[in-house]
Amino acid sequence: MIVEYIRYRIDDARREAFEQAYQRAANALQQAEQCVDYELTRCTEDPQDYILRIRWTSAEDHLQGFRKGQHFAAFFAQIRSYVQDIEEMRHYEATPVAGRGGSTPTLYEWAGGQPAMERLFTRFYQRVDEDPLLAPVFADKEPDHALRVAAWLGEVFGGPTRYSTERGGHRHMAARHLGRGITEQQRRRWVALLLDTADEVELPADPEFRAVLAYYLEWGTRMALLYSGPTPPPLPETPMPRWDWGITPPYRG
Repeated sequence: MIVEYIRYRIDDARREAFEQAYQRAANALQQAEQCVDYELTRCTEDPQDYILRIRWTSAEDHLQGFRKGQHFAAFFAQIRSYVQDIEEMRHYEATPVAGRGGSTPTLYEWAGGQPAMERLFTRFYQRVDEDPLLAPVFADKEPDHALRVAAWLGEVFGGPTRYSTERGGHRHMAARHLGRGITEQQRRRWVALLLDTADEVELPADPEFRAVLAYYLEWGTRMALLYSGPTPPPLPETPMPRWDWGITPPYRG
């Protein structure tokens, strides 16, 4: 992925028309498969200064794919008259220096941290042992299985990196499902029972948190189904998955 920054200097009389032109030009960006996302920002100290940020799948995709593709003509037709106002136009690549600030809590913090994760999975696996559909799947689980899964979800939800540093990370979790032959019925039961347990142990019940929890459980259990099947995909070499709030931040009243 590459980030293109374009810095404009637009006089006050043309600002409204400039923004409207980019609103129209954005239709082409929305259709271009090379465009990841975009944002036009205006300087608060000097409103004549604008920066357009566009993330492209790669510099080559931008310069060879988009600029020589079917959507560029429509894009350029809207902003052509402002090319003379460009003061800088460059591509930038990401560095390892990146992260989130503290204005929004992580899912891990919102849920109640490690005590909440351990409370959830300790009670959940007690219920699993009593469930005729799920008990056979976990008949050979280790005594600390609940704590391991709590560490996994805690890290996935933005907590400490215990599972990746102590338990082997994403690859290890996927490997634990190989050959288990999980059925769709068992997968659905696992999701339903965990959501019921989240209610029982009083995890946050706001729609925003529960929507992300359900989203993760659907993804995670369907991946488990794939790895436990007769033709599993290659074990992942990728870092631990990370879930966030997505389009609905935490509800604070």
